[in-house]
Amino acid sequence: MLDNPVLVKPEARQQILDTLRANKIPGDYGLRVGVRGGGCGSSWLLGFDVPGPSDEVYNVEGVQVIIDRKHLLYVLGAEIGYEPGGFTVEKA
Repeated sequence: MLDNPVLVKPEARQQILDTLRANKIPGDYGLRVGVRGGGCGSSWLLGFDVPGPSDEVYNVEGVQVIIDRKHLLYVLGAEIGYEPGGFTVEKA
C-alpha cells in the first residue's frame, strides 16, 4: 500500500477542507482522483465521493483521497493544486 500516491498542495488542501465544511459534506466523503477516457485523450476526474468496493483510500495531508484501483497507475505522482478558477492537476 502506498503512503501518498498523489500530492495535495497546501492551497488545494485548504480549499478541499473549506469546501467540505462549507457544504456540510458528511465525513465519509473524500476527494476522488481518477482519469476519464484513456491514452492521449484522457482527462482528470476530481470530485467528492464515498469509497466503493474497488477503491483504495489514502489520508494525504489530512484529506481523504479515494482512487479506484484501475486508475492508480494513471494518477500515481499527480500533484493537485488550486488557483483562482479551480483545481489543477499536474503529472510529471
